[in-house]
Amino acid sequence: MSSTPESKSSVLKSDNKKAPVSASMPEHISLDKWADSGYEWAGEVSPNSFKRLNATLTTEREQSNTQISANLYRRNNVLHLAFTLDGEVWLTCQRCLQPINIDLSDDYDIALLENDSQVRLVNEEQDYLILDEVITEKSPETLLPFKKLVEDEILLKIPMAPKHDDCEMTVEQFGEIPEEEETENPFAALASLKGKL
Repeated sequence: MSSTPESKSSVLKSDNKKAPVSASMPEHISLDKWADSGYEWAGEVSPNSFKRLNATLTTEREQSNTQISANLYRRNNVLHLAFTLDGEVWLTCQRCLQPINIDLSDDYDIALLENDSQVRLVNEEQDYLILDEVITEKSPETLLPFKKLVEDEILLKIPMAPKHDDCEMTVEQFGEIPEEEETENPFAALASLKGKL
């Protein structure tokens, strides 16, 4: 879900007011407060801080922080959430069960539409979400689930079954495999009886 060069340049040229800088990644962005004036946030986030992503991470390697810069802006009367990820995560290879490094670095630009009628305002390649489907929490103000949306994109980027290009399946053996003793054929006894009758 990479952004187009046009959307990227408009994000960078944005003259919107900056939101207050916070040390930790905000869970939500208040659309009532920031939808018209714009919102910017940049910082480092530990991959372990994303609950669903954390369940897929290996514990055998230390996870390094991911750099995130985000911008909520309006273009052609459509609200957009653009963000850039720069970092990597360690998962477990499903073939050899050793840690595998997955690069997360990418640019994203998602149109946040108020309803289906706004689909015509974005080009065909543009990723979009309908706000009513994204905002599920009931609260006095309209809160965009910023951290959840970023985590959704990370989960879409990582492979469901990560595998190294050149590794072999791990086979673990516990104890010795007992050698089978040669057993006498039960029909051999019948054959010898047959000859005697």
